[in-house]
Amino acid sequence: MKFLKQVSDYTKETVQAAKFIGQGLAVTFDHMQRRPVTVQYPYEKLIPSERFRGRIHFEFDKCIACEVCVRVCPINLPVVDWEFNPETKKKKLNHYSIDFGVCIFCGNCVEYCPTNCLSMTEEYELSTYDRHELNYDNVALGRLPYKVTEDPMVTPLREFAYLPKGVIEPHGLPAGSRRAGLRPEEIVDTEK
Repeated sequence: MKFLKQVSDYTKETVQAAKFIGQGLAVTFDHMQRRPVTVQYPYEKLIPSERFRGRIHFEFDKCIACEVCVRVCPINLPVVDWEFNPETKKKKLNHYSIDFGVCIFCGNCVEYCPTNCLSMTEEYELSTYDRHELNYDNVALGRLPYKVTEDPMVTPLREFAYLPKGVIEPHGLPAGSRRAGLRPEEIVDTEK
């Protein structure tokens, strides 16, 4: 009886192992039929989506030093240095800086800025070897934003959601091809 119990246990474990191997191979074979999603990063880059929240762009001339951005920031991040001008009875902005090593890219400062001097850009490559280089002053924040589509050394690729209907491969897509569906402003125009 002991021998038969050992044989039945061994058979159950063998069947269970075969079942688990079959499940693993099923996942592998399922992934073999999907399209590759690899992007050859330094030479190919994905175009960020329309509402992507990248590096913040700052326009010094528009800022009125109201400090709304500091009040709405969850971590009180922007540093606004200003002085009061008694002749004009207005604040004069001296210095503005944001530390992107601490920033959570929530976009509250951009959303609530009354003069629209802050805006989100497509720039996402902010990596540095020293974290103190991530502290951008008003000069670094004011430089023009970088666009993936304007870099001649890079092949810009669209994400799957932004490809035309029926297309699943971003390589070799014609330059002026539209994505599937209507843009928000086109939807508003059709409702009028």
